[in-house]
Amino acid sequence: MTERNILISGAGVAGITLAYWLRRHGFRPTVVERAEAPRRGGHAIDIRGSALGVVERMGVLADIRRLSTDMRGMSWYNARSRKLVDVTEHTLTGGLVDSEDVEILRDELTDILYAATDGVEYVFGDSITGLTQTPDGVDVTFASGTSRTFDLVVGADGIHSAVRRLAFGPETRYLHHLDTYLSVFTMPNYLNLDRWQAFHMSPGRLAGVYSARGNTETRAMLGFESPVLDYDHHDRAQQEKLIADAFLGGGWEIPRLLREMRSAPDLYFDSMSQVRMDSWTADRVTLVGDAGYGPSPLSGQGTSLALVGAYVLAGELRAAHGDHHTAFARYTEIMRPFVLKNQELAMSNKRSQTRAAQWRQIQSLRALRYLPFRSQIMRKAMQPLTESANTVRLKDY
Repeated sequence: MTERNILISGAGVAGITLAYWLRRHGFRPTVVERAEAPRRGGHAIDIRGSALGVVERMGVLADIRRLSTDMRGMSWYNARSRKLVDVTEHTLTGGLVDSEDVEILRDELTDILYAATDGVEYVFGDSITGLTQTPDGVDVTFASGTSRTFDLVVGADGIHSAVRRLAFGPETRYLHHLDTYLSVFTMPNYLNLDRWQAFHMSPGRLAGVYSARGNTETRAMLGFESPVLDYDHHDRAQQEKLIADAFLGGGWEIPRLLREMRSAPDLYFDSMSQVRMDSWTADRVTLVGDAGYGPSPLSGQGTSLALVGAYVLAGELRAAHGDHHTAFARYTEIMRPFVLKNQELAMSNKRSQTRAAQWRQIQSLRALRYLPFRSQIMRKAMQPLTESANTVRLKDY
């Protein structure tokens, strides 16, 4: 039973990691990805706690550390571009500067993981359009018009998962909007940032840039509060207009960021949402990563959940000798507390994003410069994140 054919939808962090461990455990994974190649762009992501153990066991931790963003700190500015404070103990996107955690660009991480899956079958430029479960397998139809039968199907295709929709129903049942939208895109390092981040906050809006790829470029972030928006996820012009309208009249570097957005080679835009489900499995179909339990970027733990979830799912299938009923139940039992802990972390962070709370945070950062033992103070402040990242103890499969 360990030689089962398993289809994975999505060649992101969760899908590629799952393919690696399934193949290592003797299964035959196939990965289908809508894009024509591994996706480019995206924001910087973090690997913490138990997830570090996953990539270490894959033998890629050294490569990941080599491509770390290696941030030294960040600055906050007001609307007139006056610097409010420099912070060297932590950064907004990466947490503590002096820690074992790793921050890396999303596409650089997927490149490393993809290179480690030599021998795995990838089908790029295609996607799943139909799933029919039978006593012996899952009959899958694809957008290309082809069809194949697999023993198991895993959705690793993000918060807008097609597999989840086909097997569990419309995403409106599971996607919980957190009243915030985020855009990320690549632009020149015109501010000459050196492993540094710069941010400006105004009511309901956050703008920032951070250097990337050895300071040769920057990634810009534009986030804003909003109720659910009705737009086409594949219409870039429409997304650009939504972002520009949200930041109309903004100060600091916002006018330049909006100009750069229109010529950026990549643009990520989506809601900050959580995926909450009572069950991630439906007989021979299951979900991993954001598709089943995306915590939102507010947690800083989406990548770690994906890495650990893929490791545990593949390991439990091996331990159960391919018996998916047993494996899926154990996968859920192990991952559920980890997921809930990190989803609550995101909600806690969301509650701290009010205008008054953000003003207090800036004032606290300014005062922190004059306090002794400020590194210890920051570590204590980051303790909830550290605890959430280490909720799962990795088993040796």
